[in-house]
Amino acid sequence: MQIGIIGLGLMGGSFALAVRKIFDNLEIVGYDHNDQHILEALELNLIDRAAEELIEFKDFDLIILAIPVDAIVKTLKELTFVSQKTTIIDFGSTKKKIVDEIPPEIRENVVPSHPMTGTEKFGPSAAIETLYRGKVIVFCDIERSGKHQVKLARDIFSKLGMKIFYMDAKEHDLHAAYISHMPHAISYSLANSVMAQENPKAIIALAGGGFRDMSRIAKSSPNMWVDIFRQNRENILKAIDSFKKELDFCQEILEQKDWDKLYKWMKEANRLHDIL
Repeated sequence: MQIGIIGLGLMGGSFALAVRKIFDNLEIVGYDHNDQHILEALELNLIDRAAEELIEFKDFDLIILAIPVDAIVKTLKELTFVSQKTTIIDFGSTKKKIVDEIPPEIRENVVPSHPMTGTEKFGPSAAIETLYRGKVIVFCDIERSGKHQVKLARDIFSKLGMKIFYMDAKEHDLHAAYISHMPHAISYSLANSVMAQENPKAIIALAGGGFRDMSRIAKSSPNMWVDIFRQNRENILKAIDSFKKELDFCQEILEQKDWDKLYKWMKEANRLHDIL
């Protein structure tokens, strides 16, 4: 099997490490605009060789797009030459714009996907062999994907130990805004508000587990997250508005010194852990 991975950071690199463990006779070829990423990926044995041009992936069995969402849209338009047997899987965190922009001639080649996993780290050195194991992957609008492509995608991610869910792209983006994208907005906001008020020494001395947990994803790459926020802007605005209403309610309770109401509000939030 020949696999091309476009984007050799955390997601692409981790996928390379994982598939090497479950498939024999693989050739993994990498492509990245960052020359340093290519060198690191070769040194870490994430890839067997690097491609200089996308046309080299023409007859590959599988192409993974592990790049920012705007770049996915652009790259799909540059992959219209692939063979009918090629499967293209994108790892974009938003889906509606990507699905809408897939060129018609390769629509059946593409299985729009979103692996619900990651860390705040990036680059080839961040790759983790077990990143995908036990996590969820969402397939979107696969009724327009080819049967061969869907079967291959299911086979690969099942063998990686992932749980597969299916959603409409529009539905996915709304849910992702609340569960994934808004938490990043909150984390960035928290980091900036603390940096504006506290000196670095106080942050180092007093920052405990709670602050570290909530601010961790504020270390995520702005290059990736600006694109995500741009593509899913309307849904994220809805999610932020919903969050602000809850925060305003908390402020109102504190101002009223209504501790019973505060307790009930916190207790209601505890119910989330009955689901997770």
